[in-house]
Amino acid sequence: MNSGERRPEAGGKIDLHCHTSASDNTFSAEDVVGQAAAAGIATLAITDHDTTAGLPDAMRTGKRLGVEIVPGIEISAYDFGRKRRAHILGLFVEPEHPALARLCGPIVERRTRLSEQMTARLIEAGYGIDWDLVRSHAGDGGAVFKQHVMHALVDRGYANELFGALYRELFSRGEGDKPGIAYLPMQYVDARDAIRAVLDAGGVPVLAHPGQLGNYEAIPDWVDCGLQGIEVHHPSHDEADCILAAEAAARHGLIATGGSDYHGGYGSARWPLGSIDAGTACLEALRERAGQNAVTR
Repeated sequence: MNSGERRPEAGGKIDLHCHTSASDNTFSAEDVVGQAAAAGIATLAITDHDTTAGLPDAMRTGKRLGVEIVPGIEISAYDFGRKRRAHILGLFVEPEHPALARLCGPIVERRTRLSEQMTARLIEAGYGIDWDLVRSHAGDGGAVFKQHVMHALVDRGYANELFGALYRELFSRGEGDKPGIAYLPMQYVDARDAIRAVLDAGGVPVLAHPGQLGNYEAIPDWVDCGLQGIEVHHPSHDEADCILAAEAAARHGLIATGGSDYHGGYGSARWPLGSIDAGTACLEALRERAGQNAVTR
């Protein structure tokens, strides 16, 4: 078994990191929850990037199919001191809370504006795509992502796969080399503000995939401002990352979580929905902490 995997527990799997077409999954919230039911998932957290727009459909479908939906979000943030990105999950949040809307609304608008500018650059470079085609791949209520731009390029025959050589050429950040012609830097929010927004919304702030973004050094600072969980089991984590994240959880009293980070066709087929099971103990610890947060906010 891969070090990122958790074995299913009795009563159904618990996957605490999943996206829908409200952000960057190729499947709608209704489709994702249907897949979860078919995969034997008892509890699924919907954690779209910077939006809760997919939650109403997910919760309606979950009620119908017997899948508990944990209302969540994944906030695109930044560690300005160490100059690196950070993703903050909010689990058991109040979906319509103003703190989330105030912080994340501008992120959604910036990302969509950047994607439109990327599209314009590619058109200028001779690629036969247009903004309407790009937007057709994005769901209602969320941002337009570079994945949607790349999807339009595949539609028009410029590539046979979404994340192959052309994607790397066009969207490369250019570490140590010239950036791709479609790359534009994104402005993120401070990770501390993301943590506070999740707390204000009654949720549990969790550091997502610290191994992927190299966030271990920042954990003590973020614990001081309210971080309450850390994603130990994630597709990007190797055995060493799982150990480091678990040690950080024990050292700082954080809830150790896990999830598949499912993106449908925009993700790896090696990590389908439910491929990581966080376990009932994790779920109950999160539920208890969320109840405490709701009382104290």
